[in-house]
Amino acid sequence: MTGVHPESVRYSALSHLGCPRCGARRDADRVQGTCSCGSPLLARYDLRRIQVSPRDIAGRPPDLWRYHELLPVREAGHVVSLGEGMTPLLALPELGRALGVPNLLMKDESLIPTGTFKARGAAVGISRAAELGVSAIAMPTNGNAGAAWSAYAARAGMRSLIVMPAAAPAVTRAECAAAGAELYLVDGLIGDAGRLAAAAVRQRPGYQDVATLREPYRIEGKKTMGLEIAEQLGWRLPGVIVYPTGGGVGIIGIYKALRELLEIGWVSGGLPRLVAVQAAGCAPIVRAFGAGAAVSEPWPDARTVAFGITVPKPLGDFLILQALYATGGTAVAVTDEALLADQRAVARLEGCFICPEGAACVTAVRQLRQSGWLSESDEVVVLNTGTGLIYPDTIPVGAPVLPPPGQPPG
Repeated sequence: MTGVHPESVRYSALSHLGCPRCGARRDADRVQGTCSCGSPLLARYDLRRIQVSPRDIAGRPPDLWRYHELLPVREAGHVVSLGEGMTPLLALPELGRALGVPNLLMKDESLIPTGTFKARGAAVGISRAAELGVSAIAMPTNGNAGAAWSAYAARAGMRSLIVMPAAAPAVTRAECAAAGAELYLVDGLIGDAGRLAAAAVRQRPGYQDVATLREPYRIEGKKTMGLEIAEQLGWRLPGVIVYPTGGGVGIIGIYKALRELLEIGWVSGGLPRLVAVQAAGCAPIVRAFGAGAAVSEPWPDARTVAFGITVPKPLGDFLILQALYATGGTAVAVTDEALLADQRAVARLEGCFICPEGAACVTAVRQLRQSGWLSESDEVVVLNTGTGLIYPDTIPVGAPVLPPPGQPPG
């Protein structure tokens, strides 16, 4: 196949880039952005050339690069890593009983480098960019992606330019600054940051725009969440996967991963029903799904405490909706009040301080169980996409200060 390097297939089966909208085929060994039709490009693999088995995978180091045949980096020496991947798949027995979903599991991304799942996309995206000769990246971000990409850029010796809304979590600003990023804040939303970052790229030769879905390889890092879930369940698939959805790279990636696993025969049966969770204050996918639409409309005056999913108009909206329709899934909006209550409930019942976006998934499970869309017998995986430590202000603390040698009241 065009673009396949036989001497490198042993590490990656990457074949080419394909457009899911118009069907165009692009060379994977050149720096690429979006298709000429405006669609994101997706990495495609010659899956017939993959000779390894799940047993082979089991003997590899416990990071996301254990799946390197299904990742786009041609040579192991070009991998840029901080040890990302193989996060826990935790049973949540107390929370599951409280929600009426006893077979409740959580894929906990809080333990990944930089504190969120964004490190997966950054690791693969930066590795491939470096392999292709990119020396500097620029991106808009709601915070967490900028923190991850600036850290991995520093690891790779690249320069990074990051633009984020002024309201983004302060911790993510500090992460960017610590990594030496050129950081700018904008008085607006992610779209405003995107316009500034894109303008900077046009004025700076050598910079690659790595905004969400404007380069092909962030998805490949995110899809490893789906690969890990399948492996951690003994190479089988759960009934339902619930995912917090802003730009939607994660849910697109998980759907892509599971389809690839089916094609190479590592799993069998039907795909899990996929659930896209959004905040009531920014729910373009929920509205589009309810209307049976193929694309979303921009959400006006978007705002939510779950800052990572404040994306008024995802570039890959049509891919998100396709994944929901194809799996018999659904889309759910939750209020800030409800997700913040569930953030506290998860910590109280299970000891896990999860991010607001992850808490939104718990609230969605609560709502779907109450509506009957979920049953008591369903095995449900919720994604917690990051640590609650990034959002300390979501948990108010009113502890009294005792004078020495005071003691707590009896």
